[in-house]
Formats: sequence, structure tokens, C-alpha cells
Amino acid sequence: MNAKRWSAIGIALGIFIFSFFFSNYFSYVAQKQETSESLSDSLVGLLGTEALEERVIEAGDSSNRIVVLTVDGTILAGQSSGLTGDITYSHDYFMQQLEQVLLDDTISGIVLSVNSPGGGTYESAQIKDKLVAIQKNTNKPMYVSMGSMAASGGYYISASAEKIFAAEETMTGSIGVIMSGMNVSELLEKLGVDDTTVKSGEFKDIGSSTRAMTEEDTEILQTMVNTSYDRFVEVIVEGRGMSEEEVRKIADGRIYDGVQAVDNGLVDEIGYQEDAIKAIQKDYTLEDAEIFSYQVPTLSFSSLFSSKLSGLFQSTSTQESELTELISAIGTVDSPKMMYYYGGE
Repeated sequence: MNAKRWSAIGIALGIFIFSFFFSNYFSYVAQKQETSESLSDSLVGLLGTEALEERVIEAGDSSNRIVVLTVDGTILAGQSSGLTGDITYSHDYFMQQLEQVLLDDTISGIVLSVNSPGGGTYESAQIKDKLVAIQKNTNKPMYVSMGSMAASGGYYISASAEKIFAAEETMTGSIGVIMSGMNVSELLEKLGVDDTTVKSGEFKDIGSSTRAMTEEDTEILQTMVNTSYDRFVEVIVEGRGMSEEEVRKIADGRIYDGVQAVDNGLVDEIGYQEDAIKAIQKDYTLEDAEIFSYQVPTLSFSSLFSSKLSGLFQSTSTQESELTELISAIGTVDSPKMMYYYGGE
């Protein structure tokens, strides 16, 4: 390692140590004495916060507001926003937003912006159930604006909306469930590698990559997938007011563009986010409403420099690491996970 590299590491370590003591000092001060409002604001800026922060998109009546919620990325728990913002969807933070929308009486309408290939069945169901609860318990209307993609789980969370907008080029549909796996047992046999798994029951290692699937294995997993698929169909039946027969006819996993989605009843109108906002304003007499969104939580001072420091030691395999994280969230080859996910990319 050259001198320049060592120098950079030394500077980064110095900054990190300084920020650590700086953060802890002010945390101590905040606990021991009642700080002024200006000091509190400074601390929030320096130490960071996970509290919801609002950003006004269009000024208006602050007692009668429209919130723009955004789902951008794969719908999976365990993801977080990086320093560069590469991962833009945080499931925990989005659920926190939904809880706030449920409780905030100043919010009179919701525009949900979806740009997602879908994700986990569990996470998608969490979002859908919370949105339905908001609609039923508060009578707050929800319009959806689909981005370049709102497929599978992206459509699942959109189906309960009063009105759905998509662009002509939007990729949507992909209605169904997928559980991916891989079997390498024949390869291992050729290499002379034995599977020494010890299990308590016949199906304990179901879906394992090291042994061939039996008919019973396939039947068990297919039953789970079919049950989850039936729930997906029911969500569309209830949300879109279509018959089960109509839904099953188009819910064979294929994707549709925006025009096709309008023709088959999955989407109401061709348009963009601004069209969805104008429509909800007109339909619910919200022309004077303030329009706002929630911002990504601010990074703390120490987290900022911790990220910078880790970047110095990070290898060039960053993309491989991120891919590994995604694969782990989706399910490993030995532990597949049911997904409302469009995997055609």
C-alpha cells in the first residue's frame, strides 16, 4: 500500500474518531440539560434522524393535504439507503410512512407512485393490508401512478386504488407467484461430492440444491404457490371489481404495457404522476390542497464518515456483494422464497 493510500486512511480515521467523540459529547449534553431549540436543530442535523421529514411539493392548504408516497425498487425487507442512494426502497421506513398517513388527519388524499418489479409476498401483503386499512378506516382516496414498471408485487400493492394511471410504456401485470431454486446434485455426483445432510423428517430439506426434487416435494411447494396465487387473484377481484374468471384469464404471469393494461381492466387511464395528482384534486375537490412527500432520513455525521471510511477498504467487488444481498433476501438456492416478482430482466 503506497504512502498516499496510508495518508488517506489516516485522515479518514482521524475524522471518524473526532466525529465519534463529537456525537457522544452532544448526546451527553442533550440528556443532562434542556437544550435550546437552535441547539436541538443542530444536533438533529449532525446526529441524523429516522423521524419522518416532509418536503412540500406544492404549497396550499396545510389542513387539507395530498401526500405522494413512493415505492421505488424491489419490495423486500432488510434493505437500506446507501450513502449514494443506490438502494432507494426501505421497507421499514415505508411502513412508517403508511402509519403516519393513517394517523394524520390533515391528509385528505394519497398518490402512490410505484416503480417496482415486485418483491416478497410477505412484504407486498404488508403494504397492501395497510393501504386497505387506511382507505377503509379514514376514507382517504388513493390514486396510483405507475412508473416504468409496476409488475407483480408492484401491481399487488396498487390494486386497491380508486384509480390507476400508467404510461403507454409502463410494464405491468406479471400476476403470479414464483419460487426459484436450483439443483446441482448430478454435478456433485460427477465431482465425487456426497450430500451428508442429516434431517429429522422427510421434507426438512425440501427445495435443497443438493438432491433432486421428488414428486411429493413438488406437490407441497406447488400447493403453497397456488394458495399465494389465489390470494393475488382475490386482491385484484376486490380492488378492480372484476370477476374471478376475468382475472384468471389475464393472470398467467405475462406482462402488459400500459395500453394493454387499460384494455384488460388492470389500469384506468394513460398518464403520469402529474395526471394522477390533477385527477385526485378534481375528483375530490382538493385543488387548493398542499402536496407533499416524505423525505429519506438524514444520515448522521458519524454514519457519513463511517461510510466514507468503509469505502476506503471496500474491494472492487461491491456490485457482487450487493447482488449477494439481494439473492439472500429473495432466498438462497437451499431456501427458496415465494415472490410476487417479475424476473424477466
